[in-house]
Amino acid sequence: MLSIPPAADGALDFLALGALVNRIDPGRIPFRKATQCAIHVSGGEFNCAANLSDCFGMNTGIATAMVNYPLGDLINERVRAMGVTPFYKRYDHNGVNGPNMATVYSDQGCGVRAPVVFYNRANEAAAQLKPGDIDWKSILAGGCRWFHCGGIFAALSATTPAVIIEGMKAAKDAGAIISFDLNYRAKLWQISGGLDTCRSTLRSIVELCDVLVGNEEDLQKGLGITGQDVESKGKLDPSAFFGMMEGVAKELPNVKAVATTLREVITTNRHNWSAVLWLEGQTFQAPEASLDVLDRVGGGDGFASGLIYGLLSGKSPEDSLRLGWAHGALMTTFPGDTTMATLSQVEDFAAGGSARIQR
Repeated sequence: MLSIPPAADGALDFLALGALVNRIDPGRIPFRKATQCAIHVSGGEFNCAANLSDCFGMNTGIATAMVNYPLGDLINERVRAMGVTPFYKRYDHNGVNGPNMATVYSDQGCGVRAPVVFYNRANEAAAQLKPGDIDWKSILAGGCRWFHCGGIFAALSATTPAVIIEGMKAAKDAGAIISFDLNYRAKLWQISGGLDTCRSTLRSIVELCDVLVGNEEDLQKGLGITGQDVESKGKLDPSAFFGMMEGVAKELPNVKAVATTLREVITTNRHNWSAVLWLEGQTFQAPEASLDVLDRVGGGDGFASGLIYGLLSGKSPEDSLRLGWAHGALMTTFPGDTTMATLSQVEDFAAGGSARIQR
């Protein structure tokens, strides 16, 4: 049974482990023609911590690597601005080639032109993290209700999976719920040992987890759980996802909940959107919505944040799912990777609100 720890004075509601990155965004202009760019601070795990703090008012933290140079200062300022408590392993930059804070390059695309994403994760500080670098005992001394990590951090190096396992075990001993966003990325695993390494690595991690975030492709390719062809059903049809849950329950009996978004991309700026949750044998689906998308990056983390908030707040599975679905939808209306929504906006949309002007 998914037993949520109660809120306690001084305890972290949510602790994330993962890499912080800066995302360079030229908006709707392709990089090859860009003359100016916005800088967003991001990271799949940090995004959830930032969203839960800024929108949902929860006490959150991030355990990660930080480099002492101007780009690190910029990232740290944004972490603080979002109300997230940082727990850093610090590195000094040598002035030439690192260690570095990673950079993600991502334009927004437009209409029939899809967004383009590429990376520079060379000599990334977070990839150098190894067991013993993070003082879990000190971080968790006041208590922790929920611990979260993801598959991108797991793919960064040969040492990061061991850091994840170390953190999960420490958090579990502290009584926390353990969640993991599978976030299967073929490009990252291709240079980190291939599919076999991916599956053996993620399997060893998810054996410690209570909650997974991931779609059919994540489950099939990342964990090797068999299922029907992902393309054989409509994009918003949850049957392929729910059809795999018997395999999850059989192969990963420790996992009590699995959730994911359902997204049908009509054009870059028009998506059909829903979400699903499997919780201890019960299945739930959020409504369907048609979204006018400004920037799709961060929508999945926005969904996970709202879902986790609902569960931590003692709301029903249905209400928790709708909060995640609503917050993920609102995330697509903001530039950048972290929330600009208010709790009342999320609750109104989850309850069936509209986009009518508020006077």
